[in-house]
Amino acid sequence: MASLIPAAGSTGSGSLTLQGPSTSSTQTVTIPDATGTMMVSGNMPAFSAYSSAAQSISSSTYTKVTFDTKEFDTNNNFASSRFTPTVAGYYQFTAGIQVAATTTTQLVFYKNGAVFKYGNQCASISYVTNNSTALIYCNGSTDYVELYALFGATNNTNPSNSSVYFQASMVRAS
Repeated sequence: MASLIPAAGSTGSGSLTLQGPSTSSTQTVTIPDATGTMMVSGNMPAFSAYSSAAQSISSSTYTKVTFDTKEFDTNNNFASSRFTPTVAGYYQFTAGIQVAATTTTQLVFYKNGAVFKYGNQCASISYVTNNSTALIYCNGSTDYVELYALFGATNNTNPSNSSVYFQASMVRAS
């Protein structure tokens, strides 16, 4: 077990020295002077959801993509196809959509009900998954993110856990 040793001359500056149990080497860990929840890799919010049923996306209309199956949701922040994180920070979003017929597709990340980041536009090819990513700051209280799709012609999505999905994980706290 490692021991905690206050840094030399420590006055509560936020530095601790960790000394390994069987070596004389030390490592310094700096704890930021921050208020609120301090995140470590084990407790950062993340989710992954997918569509198990086909959804009709109308031609030339931004349509909210629905996700009915959660693979995981580490902090219970994903509901009704919307991610509302309760920890302020920067989140990496990734999404994919596949259409069963030939049409142009585009994914769009909406933040708080409005277009925030346009994703890739994929040319008219059937059964190709269009993937997009965005790094989005969320305030941890009122911000939420949803995925919308735009198709060149009315078509159904091709549902599965590998082709119509929406996921995010916290990159770092703010």
